[in-house]
Amino acid sequence: MKTVQIKNRDMAWHIAADIHFPPDFDEVKTYPAIVSVHPFGSCKEQTSGTVYGAALSMEGFVVIAFDASFQGESGGGPRWMEDPNERVEDISRVIDYAVTQPYIDADRIGVGVCGGGCYALKAALTEKRIKAAVSITGVNIGRLFREGFSNYEPLGALDAMAAQRTIEARGGALQVNNLLPASPDEAKKNGLTEIDVFEATNYYKTPRGQAHGGSTKMLFSHAQKTLAWDAFAFVETLLTQPMMVVIGNKAGAFGAYRDGMEVYGRATASKDRQLVALDDWSHYDLYDKPDPVDMALKKIVPFLRKHLDQKKECKVKCRL
Repeated sequence: MKTVQIKNRDMAWHIAADIHFPPDFDEVKTYPAIVSVHPFGSCKEQTSGTVYGAALSMEGFVVIAFDASFQGESGGGPRWMEDPNERVEDISRVIDYAVTQPYIDADRIGVGVCGGGCYALKAALTEKRIKAAVSITGVNIGRLFREGFSNYEPLGALDAMAAQRTIEARGGALQVNNLLPASPDEAKKNGLTEIDVFEATNYYKTPRGQAHGGSTKMLFSHAQKTLAWDAFAFVETLLTQPMMVVIGNKAGAFGAYRDGMEVYGRATASKDRQLVALDDWSHYDLYDKPDPVDMALKKIVPFLRKHLDQKKECKVKCRL
């Protein structure tokens, strides 16, 4: 693995990325590539890189796991901004980098993996250098902001964001919201035991998944446009690439199960759409628990090989 800083002519900052190479990598050969997109509030050192990125590289893919602009080790400001349009554009920026690398086959690029899955699907609508898309427990972040994250009062949230942005424009302090309780014990103490909230806390706020760049913070004042964003707009006509959606059947409040079912049902233009619903597993089980991750990879790897021209058999067990 190596870490790089990606920058192109439309950027005033860099994108930090870890490139995971296959075993016995030979720089004079060409390989299919996967752009691994991290979840909201996460970073490349967590599930997108160290779990799925590492496992897919062992299966023969070059995997580029990157930090979103304004987050992790990537540049840009203000910090901790979650801008869906920038998140999608980041995918194209990483592909711009990938197609300049002599060891990457520009005609064999896939995108997806992990909680950034809905960003990956959105990118595939217009970024036709993407030849296959995978969403693992992806959440339509716009829908989530309009509903649970705004307490089902999106107009009230927009008014509050507008007021806070004015305060900041006049020199006031930034409002950076913590998205989760500080620990599982604090979550229990405050009655925050809903499956997605508690399991997210157990992943992000314990040694299980903690990483410096995975702050689970958000700049409140700059989240207005997220409430008007929809990952699934135009999927019926524009999402033509092969698509796989992986979800756990234990549904939680963040809505990955619901969103996965929706996009699978709507993406009728996809050349090969597949739904993988894993019984008895949840959103955050799919981040790093060996059994559900193995189950997911046994579907993902053959799918990516089929559409990115990899002619090898899938390994029996992934390497975590």
